[in-house]
Amino acid sequence: MIEASAPGKLYIAGEYAVLEPGHPAILVALDQFITVKLKEAKNQGSICSSYSNGLTIPWTRKDGQFYIDERENPFTYVIQSVTTTESYLQELGKDLTFFDLEIESDLDNKDGRKYGLGSSGAVTVATIKALLTFHNVTFDAELVYKLAALTHLTIKSNGSFGDLAASSFGGWLAYSCFDREWVQKNRETHSLKALLEMTWPKLMIEPLTPPDNLNLLIGWTGSPASTTHLVDLLNEEISDIDHYYPIFLKNSFDCVSTIISAFKQHDFAAIQRGIRQNRTLLQHLGANSGVHIETATLFDLCEVAEDYHGAAKSSGAGGGDCGVVIIDKSIDTTPLIEEWKQADICQLDLTVHYEVLRNACLK
Repeated sequence: MIEASAPGKLYIAGEYAVLEPGHPAILVALDQFITVKLKEAKNQGSICSSYSNGLTIPWTRKDGQFYIDERENPFTYVIQSVTTTESYLQELGKDLTFFDLEIESDLDNKDGRKYGLGSSGAVTVATIKALLTFHNVTFDAELVYKLAALTHLTIKSNGSFGDLAASSFGGWLAYSCFDREWVQKNRETHSLKALLEMTWPKLMIEPLTPPDNLNLLIGWTGSPASTTHLVDLLNEEISDIDHYYPIFLKNSFDCVSTIISAFKQHDFAAIQRGIRQNRTLLQHLGANSGVHIETATLFDLCEVAEDYHGAAKSSGAGGGDCGVVIIDKSIDTTPLIEEWKQADICQLDLTVHYEVLRNACLK
């Protein structure tokens, strides 16, 4: 039995702007996981997960390729992860076989509502890691990330793939997305193995070390949000806010770059200032675009935290899900969390997860 896990993630800064190649964001990997278990099978394989209410769904091969009946398919990311990874394995000369695959997730609550911790990214990364391990292929975080990114490109994801970086590398990360058009063009003209070995333009994945006194608090609004839907809404509005959007991108680039520098200098006060500035930028983006980024509950989450000298903002696409707070470890957060409870905001008691396998950086 092969077992591989990948952590969930949260965005700390740089949301929406990170969709543009080369624009930085800051993410953190968290100690909630998706775990994929894989064992060899004969004649046909199966996939089982809470996503399918515990039902086992069979799969087979057609013309040597992974195949599952689309009418039975809740596993888009898993299937494409297998397809992409097996293409790479075939280029390495590996023989493909059948396997049973089981998925376990910590990334939603007991009612099945997602926390917004990046389940599609984590299941992609965990599946790729399990398959590479199953076929005795040595891998590092960069290889896993790039295979995961190609998987999501094939599915036509509209995201920044930052969740894939966090799930692959772990820890605190500075991240910027690669040039999608360059990668797609070279995918058509190069082998998968060659593409994976290339330097991808504008891609940055750089570990960050937080100041010793930095405490990260995470509040969950209880209202799941669709990142895909919110990004689609913004994309529909960009042409109507072309007078404002370039200004937002420049301001976000400058703001997040300053926060990254503050991390490197262990300047806690500067990190807090940057978080507050980034919140303001996202509020202005929401007001100009009509995309509902900071909901009333996220507003309450942030304002309560500010009362206790925490720097707070929405995380990710907003519209619900989580907010993050950067606060000094010396501050007693018990009354803050109590006020959150009164506003129906749940603290997620999570810590930062660091992967054993990781590269120093990609810049």
